[in-house]
Amino acid sequence: MSQIFDIVVIGAGPAGANAALTAAWAGCRVAMVDEQRKPGGQVWRAKNPVVLEAPTTPESRSGDALRQEVACSTVLTFAQSRVWQIESAASGWEIYVLKEGKVVTLVAKALILATGAREYVQPVPGWTTPGVIGLAGATAMFKQDLALPGQRTVVSGTGPLVFFVASEIRRLGGEVAAVVTPNSKREWLRAFPAMVRRPDLLVRGALWVADLYLAGVPIYWRHAVAEIDGETDVSGVTIRRLTRDWAPDGEPEFLGADSLCLGNGLTPAAEAAQLAGLELRYRADLGGWCPEVDASGETEREGLFLCGDGAGIRGAAAAEIHGKLTGETASAYVRGVAPGENHLLQQAYQRAARFGMAMTALSVPRKGLQTLMCADTVVCRCESLTRSDIVAEINAGAQSTLSVKSGLRAGMGPCGGKFCQGTISQLIAQAKGGEVSDVPPPTARPPLRPIPVAALAGDFEYDDLPIPKPAPL
Repeated sequence: MSQIFDIVVIGAGPAGANAALTAAWAGCRVAMVDEQRKPGGQVWRAKNPVVLEAPTTPESRSGDALRQEVACSTVLTFAQSRVWQIESAASGWEIYVLKEGKVVTLVAKALILATGAREYVQPVPGWTTPGVIGLAGATAMFKQDLALPGQRTVVSGTGPLVFFVASEIRRLGGEVAAVVTPNSKREWLRAFPAMVRRPDLLVRGALWVADLYLAGVPIYWRHAVAEIDGETDVSGVTIRRLTRDWAPDGEPEFLGADSLCLGNGLTPAAEAAQLAGLELRYRADLGGWCPEVDASGETEREGLFLCGDGAGIRGAAAAEIHGKLTGETASAYVRGVAPGENHLLQQAYQRAARFGMAMTALSVPRKGLQTLMCADTVVCRCESLTRSDIVAEINAGAQSTLSVKSGLRAGMGPCGGKFCQGTISQLIAQAKGGEVSDVPPPTARPPLRPIPVAALAGDFEYDDLPIPKPAPL
């Protein structure tokens, strides 16, 4: 049975929730679908109900305020729900959702995609060892459960997230063995003009770094983790100094630790946009492959709107404003009127986007990172495919991510290629002597998320099938 709305929003983070609220305030009947228990997304993730008391942070305060607004609004939230298929229809859009083990169909005149971003982690030897966790995954642990990755942690990665994670580990009582970042101090200085536009965030970041220095935590600038030691758990990491191209160049140094937080930036989660019929373009300054969308959230598809990091990595502040702009545009479309020009909001969005893009620029991968992988380094975790497996398939004639996927099942596991496709694209580009911008991701196909066959079957019972009598001999 279908449920009919004016607008369906996929994603309840800063962008999606603000788009839904803005459209609802304009008088539209809005549904919002999200995989988490409560709105807030990754950045403003809600605390686990078992956490009775915790010190507030800027993120928790923003998230609590947003959740209160959603609770007091007319937005109908489908929490802990998975969107697995999107189709255009005569009435607009049909969105197929898995909710409590059953498939629910939502029909809407307009669809807003606010699917956010996912983390890119550069594979290195040992990165699948228990005790290794992504930087973004670590922030989810901190915000939701106040949990630590270990007792003594090396934090490695690009951009501001590496310092945020290290700071949070210390705030929650853990020990940071070292911070390891491919970025140099000079690269951070180049980002300073954009950073001064957000003095609040600039001061906060400076406090993170100052706290680490005062605590005696070593910061290895222009270094990367080259190998993780340990069989059943992490016992330490080996780091190497990097060239300007981020290739290892220098004597290895061992750091003892029982855990590692590792990340190399964010990339837009664009599979839903692909499934809805949008073409992707490569924008290194926006995190990789992303759909074409303007500041008002409009796309080339009728009744389809995008906002937030799913349209390019510009940061949480820009995503929040982009969501409001998109909510205004989508609600005007539903009402059949021309959208107004909200110049103040547009200007605020551009300012926030400049800051976010300056931070994204610190995580643009360089070709030298690929040399951190050995032949037996796992690339596709779901199918246990190594670098040598991928390279052999490329050498055998696979010239696209789709052909590698067809030949090896890379990207056909539970994660749907979210961990491996970026690395596979880079390996193909390297083999062809080209750029990663020449190697698009494979086409998106349903289901967007794993779904039980029983849910698709619904009330169907095999025992109800009429079985004809055997034909006479």
